[in-house]
Amino acid sequence: MLSAGLPQGTVPKLERPGPLRERVYEALLELITTRALRPGQHLVESELAGHLGVSRQPVREALQRLNTEGWVDLRPAQGAFVHEPAEEEADQLLSVRTLLEAEAARLAAAHSGRPGIEALEELCARGEQAVADDDVDLAVATSAAFHAKVMELAGNVVLSELAAQVDRRVRWYYTPVARQRGNRSWIEHRELIAAIASRDEGRATEVMRAHTEHTRQTYHLREQS
Repeated sequence: MLSAGLPQGTVPKLERPGPLRERVYEALLELITTRALRPGQHLVESELAGHLGVSRQPVREALQRLNTEGWVDLRPAQGAFVHEPAEEEADQLLSVRTLLEAEAARLAAAHSGRPGIEALEELCARGEQAVADDDVDLAVATSAAFHAKVMELAGNVVLSELAAQVDRRVRWYYTPVARQRGNRSWIEHRELIAAIASRDEGRATEVMRAHTEHTRQTYHLREQS
């Protein structure tokens, strides 16, 4: 049942204004990304509508869109289910992420000034505190913000647009291993900041490539931990 799969306080408030179907779509996508709605979970339109305080029509439209985008599987005579990613699917996306973010790290090292470095340091401190507090949701959100900041500092609009296309799916894969990655991930972030601050493009590329590769490996080993 949906009600058993959504801990209290996880249902996002639907912000106004904006088209209702778009707000329902964003709310459901956030619930999937954060794994409040877990892979393989049955999605019942009436229950989702009740939780979000809307009619079934915008929920149905949102599920159809999520199905098109690969977040939801619509099965004949069974209904809608949160997509369960195959290992190969995850591996391909995380490998692409490595290519994008390694280049972003190189460009950030080439272009970043003191304000950008300070922003990264602030995010890193926030992430370290989240790990210390065992706040997985905050750690995941802060990690995403850190990587988004590196992408911003890279100053390449096309690269940023490509990264934005995979950002939410990266968060989806990272969430179940965030606790396992723990403080090691933030140590690697500190190493990246040092490379960017010293304008060492080669080192920044190397650190980011290793960092994203560690996450990819941890994801594949998660069932054995």
